[in-house]
Amino acid sequence: MNFVGKVWKVLVGIKDGLVLLFMLLFFVGLFAVLSARPNPGQVRDGALLIDLQGVVVEEKTVLDPIEALLARSAPVGETRARDIVRALDAAATDDRIKAVVIDMTTFLGGGQVHLKDIAEAMDRVRSAKKPVLTYALGYPDDHMLLAAHASEVWLDPQGMAVIAGPGGTNLYYAGLLEKLSVKARVYRVGAYKSAVEPYTRADMSDEARANIGGLYGALWEEYKANVTKARPKLQLARVTGDPVAWIASSGGDMAKAALDAGMVDKLGDRAQFGARVAEIAGEDPWDNTPGNFAASELAPYLADLGQIRQGKAIGVVTIAGEIVDGEAGPGVAGGTRIADLLDEALDDDLAALVVRVDSPGGSVTASEEVRRAIQRYRDRKIPVAVSFANVAASGGYWVATSSDRIFAEPDTITGSIGVFAVIPTFEDAAARLGVTSDGYRTTELSGQPDFLGGFTPAMDALLQNSIGGTYTKFLGRVSASRRMPVERVDRIAQGQVWDGGTARQIGLVDEFGGLTEALGWAAAKAGTKDGEWHPVFLGEKEDNYDSLIRQLVTSEGAERAAAAPNGDVFAMVAQRSDNLGARITRDAERLLGTRGIQAFCINCPVGSDPASVARPARSERSEGMLALLAWLVGG
Repeated sequence: MNFVGKVWKVLVGIKDGLVLLFMLLFFVGLFAVLSARPNPGQVRDGALLIDLQGVVVEEKTVLDPIEALLARSAPVGETRARDIVRALDAAATDDRIKAVVIDMTTFLGGGQVHLKDIAEAMDRVRSAKKPVLTYALGYPDDHMLLAAHASEVWLDPQGMAVIAGPGGTNLYYAGLLEKLSVKARVYRVGAYKSAVEPYTRADMSDEARANIGGLYGALWEEYKANVTKARPKLQLARVTGDPVAWIASSGGDMAKAALDAGMVDKLGDRAQFGARVAEIAGEDPWDNTPGNFAASELAPYLADLGQIRQGKAIGVVTIAGEIVDGEAGPGVAGGTRIADLLDEALDDDLAALVVRVDSPGGSVTASEEVRRAIQRYRDRKIPVAVSFANVAASGGYWVATSSDRIFAEPDTITGSIGVFAVIPTFEDAAARLGVTSDGYRTTELSGQPDFLGGFTPAMDALLQNSIGGTYTKFLGRVSASRRMPVERVDRIAQGQVWDGGTARQIGLVDEFGGLTEALGWAAAKAGTKDGEWHPVFLGEKEDNYDSLIRQLVTSEGAERAAAAPNGDVFAMVAQRSDNLGARITRDAERLLGTRGIQAFCINCPVGSDPASVARPARSERSEGMLALLAWLVGG
C-alpha cells in the first residue's frame, strides 16, 4: 500500500505541475497578445511617427500564422492608405502632436491615387502650422511623390534620389513556348486585350503600345504636375531629362546631386535627423539614444482615436486585389467571400452602400457573383456608389455596373472592357518525345479537351464562341449601367485602358472624387445630413495575432534589412533582380494555372513598380465557365 500511495503522490504531483505549466503558458500567451495589440496609452506629446514599412494598400492581406511560423518569415509590411490619412487629419488639430515624421527607410511604394491622398493630408497638416518631416536612404518615384509635400526632406548622405517615370517592360514567351513545342491557345475579344500577348508574341503589339502609351503619358503628366506644384524648387526637367549629366555634375555623389537639384533639403544620418525632430517635438524622456525623440507611433495613435459610431451606418465593401472564385482574401477579392459579406449586411439597416474597388479584375464568374450581390441592394432601393482607387479595370469595372454613381480620380486606371482565356496544349511537345494519340470519336467533341492530342476545330470554335458571348454580356452590362448604345460601348471597350480623366470624358465614370466624396454622395442620397452618419467597413476585423506572429517570426532588424528597397543605386538594381523570379513565376502560373474566363488587365500598373501588375492569386475553387465546360465535355 505504501508503494501505491507513493505512485499516486507522484502522479498527482505530475498533474499539478502540468496544470501550473499550462496556466503559466496561457497567461504568458495572453500577455503577449495583449501587449502586441496597439495600446492607446502609448500616445504622448511629441511627434506622430509614421514608419512606412512595406507597401501602402487599400486592404491588408490576411496573415496565415501557421505558414508564417513554419517559414520563419513575415510577409511584406502593409499599411492602409485610409489609416494614414485619418491619422494625419487628426494630427492636424491634435494639440499633443507638434510635428509629423514619415520614415520611408523601408517603404516599398503604393498606387498613385493612394499616395496623392496621403500627400493631400500632409498638406492639411502643414496648413495647420505643423511641420512634416521625411527621412529615407533613397527617394525613388513613389517616395518623392510624398516627400514633395513635406516641410523638410532628409536624405542619408550615403543614399540617393531619382525619378524614373512610369513605364517598363513585359516578358514575352512566344519564342520559348515554340522551342518547348508548347502551344498557347488564346481565346479573346478586344483588339487591345494585351493580357494574352506575352504568350503569343515576342513583342508588344502596336495597338497595345498606343493604348498603354496614352495611359502612362497621362499618369506621368499628373505626377509631374503634382510634384512640381508641391515642390517648385525641384528641378524635374534636369533630373529626368539628362540624368547622367545631372549625376556627373556632382562628381558621382548621388546624395549631393539630389540636394543640388532641390529634391531634398538636408543630408544627415538618422541621429542628426532625430536631433532635428527633437528640437521641434521634444526629446524622448525615456530613451536618450542618439536619434530618438518624443513620438507616438501610428498604431497606438489610431487606437487612441477610436471609431466613430454616431448616426446612420453607410456600408463599405472593399474589392481589392485580383478577383478570384471562392473565399480568398482579404487582400485578394474572393467572389464568394465578398458576396457573402454583402448578403449578411443586407439586414443591417444600412442607409447606403459604397463599393471601394482597387482591382485589375480577374475571374468573370466571381465578378458577376459580386455584381449580383450589389444589385440586391439596389433592388431594395438602397443607394449604391462605387469609388475607384488606383485601378478598377476589367472585372474591377464589371462589378461597378450595378451602381447609381461611379467616382474616380484623374490618376485612376480603368476600362479594359474585354475578356480572354489562355489554355496550353502539348501535342507538339508529345510528338517530339515520340508520344502520339489516336482513337475513335462519335462526335467532334468526344474526348475533348485533349491536351496531348490537341483540340479539334469544333472545340476551338466552342471556346471562342463562349468568350464572345461573355464579351457581349460585358458590353450589355456597361451599356445598361452607363445608358450608352452598345455600339458606342464597343468602340471604347475592346480591352482599352483609360486614365480617370479620359474615362470621365467618355462616360465610364460620373465624377472625380475619392472614398470621402462617394460616402458623402451616398449619405445625401439616403437623406442623411453631415454628422448624422458613419462608415462601416464590412468584414473588417481587429488585428488579433498579426502583430504577435510578426514579432515571433522575425526581428525588427531582419525585417528592415529584408524590406529595404532603397539605398545606393546597386541596391535598387539588386531589388529589381530579386523581383524578376517572382515575375516569371507569376506569368507561368497565369498560363498553366486552372482558370476560367478572365476579365483581367495585365498592363494596369499596381503598386510601386509602374511596370508591374497585381500578382495572380490562386483561386480556392475552379468554377469559371471554361473550367466547368472542360469538366463537362472532358468527363
